Amino acid sequence: MSRALPVALASLVLAACTPGGPAKHGDAATAVQVADALCRPTPVGRQTTGCYLTLTAAADDRLMSVASPVAGRAQVHESRMESNMMMMHQVEGGLPLPAGQAVELKPGGNHIMLLAVAEPLKAGDTVALTLTFASAPPVEVTATVGQPALTDYGHASH
Repeated sequence: MSRALPVALASLVLAACTPGGPAKHGDAATAVQVADALCRPTPVGRQTTGCYLTLTAAADDRLMSVASPVAGRAQVHESRMESNMMMMHQVEGGLPLPAGQAVELKPGGNHIMLLAVAEPLKAGDTVALTLTFASAPPVEVTATVGQPALTDYGHASH
């Protein structure tokens, strides 16, 4: 038996024993680790934006939903080519998080959409996100508002 399984099981046990509400980003007992949380700014009049981050689950899990106090709704979306056009769709049934594998939510791929954003988000602001999983306890994350890094094609997509 590999050493990864006992470590993953110990992480789950610790996460299950964590008292209180959602785990905070970076807690040792968090069964899903979150890194590089970023949301795009919203120009005045625009009420939607994308958020990106990297998730690493200790055991197989699924990102089921996202909530934020700055948005009326938040959804997990996937982007894919359909009839030679890039299309976005809400992920049904949760986004798979294979144990120990970093899952990157990024422009042009899987990402979080904030809808009905009440106030414009400006570079340097922060956005609270609550991530809910199928098995792991919820995780509260603070995302920075800014522009994502450029892609290989020289532009940030989304």
